[in-house]
Parts: sequence; structure tokens; C-alpha cells
Amino acid sequence: MKHRPFLPILLLAVLLAVGCQQRGPKTYDPAQVAFNAQYNPLFDGQLYPSLILATTSSNTFNFQLAAFTVEVTAPTDNAVLRVVIDSSALNYVTIVQEILPRRGETYRFQPAVKWKYDVLRALRQPGAVDLTFTCFVNDEEVDLKNLHLAYRTVNECPLSLVHDGQMNDFRWLFAAYVNEDHPQIEQILTDILAQGTVSRLAGYQGGSAQSVRDQVFAVWYYALDRGITYSSITCTSNPSARANVQHIRFFDEVYNSRQANCVDACVFFASILRKLGLKPVIFVEPCHAYLGYYTDRNRKQIALLETTITSWVNFPDLERSLDADGRLPEAQFNRVSKYLSDSEAERYREGSMTFEQLKRAVARSLFDKATEYDRETYEANRDHFADSTAITYQQLDIELLRRQVQPIN
Repeated sequence: MKHRPFLPILLLAVLLAVGCQQRGPKTYDPAQVAFNAQYNPLFDGQLYPSLILATTSSNTFNFQLAAFTVEVTAPTDNAVLRVVIDSSALNYVTIVQEILPRRGETYRFQPAVKWKYDVLRALRQPGAVDLTFTCFVNDEEVDLKNLHLAYRTVNECPLSLVHDGQMNDFRWLFAAYVNEDHPQIEQILTDILAQGTVSRLAGYQGGSAQSVRDQVFAVWYYALDRGITYSSITCTSNPSARANVQHIRFFDEVYNSRQANCVDACVFFASILRKLGLKPVIFVEPCHAYLGYYTDRNRKQIALLETTITSWVNFPDLERSLDADGRLPEAQFNRVSKYLSDSEAERYREGSMTFEQLKRAVARSLFDKATEYDRETYEANRDHFADSTAITYQQLDIELLRRQVQPIN
């Protein structure tokens, strides 16, 4: 009987012995290099996709709101630092390389992570992610740090974050949910023209404030005819005791669900007005927001609109209640007759006003009410809106904010 050679066993033993040999001492002492990676403590361990996506093209905000800081002490003159951030579910591999001129001096850098933006836009559930930062000096691996973060949904908008006893305002981020580039708006504009409320949508080219108001009324009538009603879903599962946050619906979510709270509705209307070339403003007060828009391109006159009033009537529900002759039953008519003048109500009762004419009259009445609804509070708080230190009162001019805040979705 032949014996099998022991060569494979011997070879394995040799390889294990080589692998178990200790490497030589490192050139650089990790304690001397003192590498550290830190997530911005302002965010209390929470990563906000909405903030990343909105400010990705803004150098100003990226500097002020840098998510990460790495710190290292140079072990030699002109040391070459390389920090590698491993890939994760939310980011690609990111490499930062810098020269550290003076030995013994501590340097700080704010690496710009290569985020997976499509993934961030699609986040509709919160979760967690681990990021690994590895430090190399002159091509020698010196140290690594792991950061465990909780990421939020893209709908979650921070309103304010408290750090070191100071409240930092983020209500300007509402502008990121305004999306004048949403592809659905083109079809909406076609549908608005088909309503016949206006003959054209020309922005400020109509040459008068009345032309602008007529266009805004056309958008208003469309929202009523769509049946957009009030629904508040502001709460989130954010565990941070230092964060005041709100769930905000995107344009297509308002369109498809036909539901909106005050901020959602402002975002929806402002998106369409921006597409028309108009200049919308979102006024934010404690616990409420309403829309404004300039009736001239030079921003001299502003009109207001309480967007939640669209929920006072529901045209689709009324249409479903029409009888065989296309008339509203008395009970349903009584629900909307309060928005008609006496003569209009009489005309409908006697049959000389159609249901479509009734809708137009009700929509105009509600538009007038929505225009005046916030006038008193606006006039009372104009000084607050002009005061940059009164952070619970914000006048968010979407066109001006576009220089720093981009649409998220």
C-alpha cells in the first residue's frame, strides 16, 4: 500500500507559520498621530438626507453644515495624509488626501462624502448605517474609526436643532420641498388651461397684478377640482430630544394622495407658481405656514393665500352626489351655498346656473377668503419677518433661496 506524500500538509504548515509572524513595528505611533473622526454634534447622531440633498451644490451651506470632521497630528514635516471612508449603503468609497506641513501640529479637515444621492432620495424608512474612516500617513495605515449613525427618511425636515444651548433654525429647508422641475407639472398646466379659467399662463408677461392673480386663481381652481384636502402627518420617529422635525410630503405625494397640511400645500402651490415664472414666498409662523406671491416681478406688492382653505369644499365629492339631472341634492347644496351670493344661490336653485358655474363661483369666493385670511396676522408680524433674529418667523423667498437650496425630489 502506497503512502500519500505529506507535501500538502507541510506546505500548509509553512504558510501558517509565515502568516503568524508578527509584522515589524509601525513607523508612526497611533497615539502620536491622534487620528479622530467625528460626526457634527449639531445633528445628535441623526443623518438627514433632506439636508444633504438640498445643499449638495451650495458651498456656503456645505461649509457651515459639514457632516464630518477628521483631525490628525502630523508626525513629520510634509507628511502625506490619506483618509479613506469605506463604502456603505448610503455612500461610495471616499478618499481625502492632504499634506501636513509641520510636525507636531494638529490639522482638521471636513471631508465631502460621496453620497449615493439616488439612494438618499428613495429613503422612506429610517435606519442605521456604519461608516469606517481609515487613516494613512505616508502610505502606512495608522488607525481607523467607526461611526454608527441613524439615518432619517427623506421626508423628514429638521425645523430646529439645539446644540450647546443654542437653537439653530432650519425652516429654510422648506424650500427644498418646492420642486418647480417636477415632470407632472407640465400636464397640470395643460389641464389648467383646459379648465378655461385663463386663456394663457404667462407669469409676469401679462403686465398687470390682476393677470398674476388670475393665474393663481386658475391654479387654485385646479387644486379644488382635484379635491386636495387637509391632512396632517407631521410626526416622525426621530428619537433626538434636541431636534424639532416635521414630515413634509413631496409634490407628487400631495398630487397622488390629494392630502396636504399647511406646509405641504404651500410646497405644492409654490412649485406650480415657480414653474409659471412667478415669485412665491412661504411665510412661517409658530405652528403655521401660509403662501405669498409677488404680483409684480420687482417684488413691490405681495398677495397672500391660505392654502388649507382648499379643504373647505370637496368638488369631487359634490360631483359624485349629483342626481340624474346633474343637480346637487338640497343637503349638498346647503353645504356650499354659504360661499355664494344671494343672487348666485337663487340662480342655481331656479336652474339657470350649471354645476360647473357653481364650482367656479364657489372657488372664486373661497379664493377671496384665502387671500384675506392671513392678512391680519401678516401685518401684525411684518417686523418679525424682517428680523433675522426672530427665527420662529420666516419669510422664505423661494427664488432667492434657490441660490443655496435645491429641490430634493
